[in-house]
Amino acid sequence: MPGYFFDTSALVKLYHFEAGTSTVDQIASAPQNVIRISRLTAVELRSAFAIKVRTNVIDRQDADQVLRQFREEVAGGKFEIFSVGESEFAMADKLIERYAFDRHLRALDALQLSIALELRDQDLIDFFVSADRILGEVAGMEGLKVIDPERSSS
Repeated sequence: MPGYFFDTSALVKLYHFEAGTSTVDQIASAPQNVIRISRLTAVELRSAFAIKVRTNVIDRQDADQVLRQFREEVAGGKFEIFSVGESEFAMADKLIERYAFDRHLRALDALQLSIALELRDQDLIDFFVSADRILGEVAGMEGLKVIDPERSSS
């Protein structure tokens, strides 16, 4: 079963139509695929939809409905959620040291990447799915197979 790690920029596309939605829908709807996310993604998803409300992209009722759907899908097992622990923070610190000064890698993205790298090392993911260009570049430099849903032909 292929394993996919979705960062927040990819997961948002499952709940709000935008560039790349068809690619993430295709990945998430294939019954053989396993979608893994970090606990951080669950928090960032709420923040992403709060931004959409504040910028009048969607209204609060739509955001509440989307977030309710996400919680139901988590409870139903659509996603496997992985926590952020001390080892992930330590790896994120190393990633910041290695990439932030030249590639502008942000702290929360480094945490996302550290979780994905750990999951890869445990043979739990085959692909890293992200629409964040910088994060995708760094993930590729770290040896992950990256799918950018906004640039994918799928």
